[in-house]
Amino acid sequence: MAKTIKKPAVKKEAAKKTAVVKKEAEPIVAQPPRGMKDILPTDQPYWDQVRRVTEKLSREYGFSRIDTPLAEFSNLFNRSIGEGTDIIEKELYSFVTKGGDKIALRPEMTAGIARAFIQHGMSVLSKPVKLFSTGPVYRYDRPQEGRYREFYQVNYDAFGEQDPILDAQMIQVAARVVQNLGIKAIQIQVNSIGCPVCRKEYKDLLVSYLESKANKLCIDCKRRLDANPLRVLDCKEDKCSQVAASAPQSVDHLCEECRVHFKSLLEYLDELDLPYTINPRLVRGLDYYTKTVFEIWSGSEEGRKSALGGGGRYDNLVKLLGGEATPAIGFGLGVERLIIEMKRVQAKPYKAPKPKVFLAQLGELAKKKSLRLFSELEKNGILVAESFGRGSLNSQLRVANRLGVEMTLILGQKEALDKTVIIKNMTTGEQETVSMDKLVDLVKKKLKTDNVVTYHENHN
Repeated sequence: MAKTIKKPAVKKEAAKKTAVVKKEAEPIVAQPPRGMKDILPTDQPYWDQVRRVTEKLSREYGFSRIDTPLAEFSNLFNRSIGEGTDIIEKELYSFVTKGGDKIALRPEMTAGIARAFIQHGMSVLSKPVKLFSTGPVYRYDRPQEGRYREFYQVNYDAFGEQDPILDAQMIQVAARVVQNLGIKAIQIQVNSIGCPVCRKEYKDLLVSYLESKANKLCIDCKRRLDANPLRVLDCKEDKCSQVAASAPQSVDHLCEECRVHFKSLLEYLDELDLPYTINPRLVRGLDYYTKTVFEIWSGSEEGRKSALGGGGRYDNLVKLLGGEATPAIGFGLGVERLIIEMKRVQAKPYKAPKPKVFLAQLGELAKKKSLRLFSELEKNGILVAESFGRGSLNSQLRVANRLGVEMTLILGQKEALDKTVIIKNMTTGEQETVSMDKLVDLVKKKLKTDNVVTYHENHN
């Protein structure tokens, strides 16, 4: 008789071996990454003011809105901004996608706008093609006041015109934006860095001078001697600033075309009575600039000064990116820096219109009817406040008092059934009951009598 061999009990062991080990979840850090921030409701009036002023001026000066992606192919920035710049070498947020594409978050807006100009055939449009854009940009830089890793810019760009009158107009727009935000004391710094023809000779002369002072330069500037010598002039290190003070100046080595262009620009600025100074050390940090460069600074000669933005010509950028040769000029302003300066000089933020009418409701049926009533008032341009979640009438009236409204509309169970509303004058305490179908016209009449302006936006 054959022996029955019992199989070893391996079920439990196998189960243990195949059991999935659960990873302990990483704790959520209750803050954004370093150098990025939330824009809280308390700060939004300043942001609203910047949005309103910049968009209004863009329309007045004939700019059309364009929005480009936050992410572009990395080589767009490598080619336009320049391999030897700090932005590309140190500050670019770049990554490879799952599909193998090399992508970067935009460190500035102009390259993406120039790419869109080429891609969408804007060169056939009447010149100049003026484009306005705004949004976040990203640089992996050391965070400091007014300089974050995610920060916001407003950009104004114009393509297709090489006359220096456009340079003057762009500088005028930049000055108008800053002053219309309430930052009255400004300085405009201008320079010309020439074109590729005259800049080659100037760069050779500059490198020769800087090499003779190489032992006095910081490590970064010694590296820049080969890759980007003009940036040495812009270095903030004291020892480099001292060397730059005696360096050859680009305005002394311009070709005839660039010299005439710069001279004409200065004459236009004089005509506009804009407060400018020629800064021979002003070069900007991007390779694509040619001829005119400028920056807008806040503050008087004696007091505290801070850079709010800048720009210049980039006549070769469109061709460099594969388009037709197209002269262009543009500038960007840092929104955070503008807001810091607005607060410093106590410039007024945007003041949203306050509601003069409060809608209070009591009871389930009244609550249902109040939503439709609120919608009717809003569609007729009457700004209404409410506190739908509050149950008691007294708590809702306290909210109405705190808001300082002119009148409160009270809808209770009885009113909901009768299709009426009680209008309570919050100053005198007087009340009257009116039919729902006459309410909108009566409220408008009362607000007009009290010189309260209703608002209205398009409802399509």
